[in-house]
Amino acid sequence: MNKGLTFAYRVGANLYVNLTNRCSSACTFCIRQNANSVGEADTLWLEHEPTAAEALAAIEAFPPDSYNDLVFCGYGEPTMALDVLLEVAAEVKRRWAKPIRINTNGQGSLIAGRNIVPDLVGLVDTVSISLNSPSPERYLELTRSQFGDQAFPALLDFARECAQVLPHVVLSTVQTTLTPEEEQACARICAEIGATYRIREWVD
Repeated sequence: MNKGLTFAYRVGANLYVNLTNRCSSACTFCIRQNANSVGEADTLWLEHEPTAAEALAAIEAFPPDSYNDLVFCGYGEPTMALDVLLEVAAEVKRRWAKPIRINTNGQGSLIAGRNIVPDLVGLVDTVSISLNSPSPERYLELTRSQFGDQAFPALLDFARECAQVLPHVVLSTVQTTLTPEEEQACARICAEIGATYRIREWVD
């Protein structure tokens, strides 16, 4: 495993921020299992987690007009570095007024031991949550969350909280990992929550 200091990297039209390699899940389909990076990064494994100043310096290396959205998503769960995430998001909004998205497993409130959604208001425009399955049992099989049976209901609670106060909430599953019937059940969950359902491409 090659490690580096890639704190910001481009994928398509967006700029991604890599805050941590820590994660509360160990998903069976995670790209980390067989690749060192995605997008333009050489490696997303970190020698150390960035401070807010280091993350902002990495973001500054990319001209604001060279990307659309700023996305907190790297080789770890971004809410495991919540304090840095919030500080960086606030500064990005102040300096560049960029749309901000968090790609998350939805376990942030469990990780913090409190409801973190109010912290995101005014900073985060879109929260994209990995739903992965409509079934709590299957969800745990796929994600192997350290929180066990608490993870799935906490994810749904987090999504509901976000849908009440944030502009956009997306729940996603991975193409080919679910049956059409399971995907329909996921779509119903999203409709009940008030979230958009997205089936994202399998990457191997």
